[in-house]
Amino acid sequence: MALGNPILSSALNHISLAEIKERMGPPPWSHPVVLADHIAGVVICQPPGQENDRHVHGYDEWWVIMEGEIDWIIEGREEEPVRAKAGDFVFVPALTFHHIYPKGDGASIRIGIALPGQGHLHQKPDHRCKVDIEY
Repeated sequence: MALGNPILSSALNHISLAEIKERMGPPPWSHPVVLADHIAGVVICQPPGQENDRHVHGYDEWWVIMEGEIDWIIEGREEEPVRAKAGDFVFVPALTFHHIYPKGDGASIRIGIALPGQGHLHQKPDHRCKVDIEY
């Protein structure tokens, strides 16, 4: 299946990790799979040793580790990193600094689920993001 529209929507309800990996090639890369007003899902592939910066968000964020190993240094538990591997879930609450370290012998792949729009912040915002949902 050709990936004309890489973001899942009412027109593209299914995509495989294998398809994304084939299209994107060797790491590092990121690929959005869901992007809506209320949620964003991004597949992130990093080689071991390529760490993310220490950052915070005004919203909760969580990940599903699909391949590889990743350590998270999370504010408040710096002495005890979260050591995650394929099949694990990791959650970081809003307003909590975290630092991500891909480990192991090969690339790590995770799916990040969060609110869309706001990127990494290096200072804590004054408050959590407010989300209004209309039905």
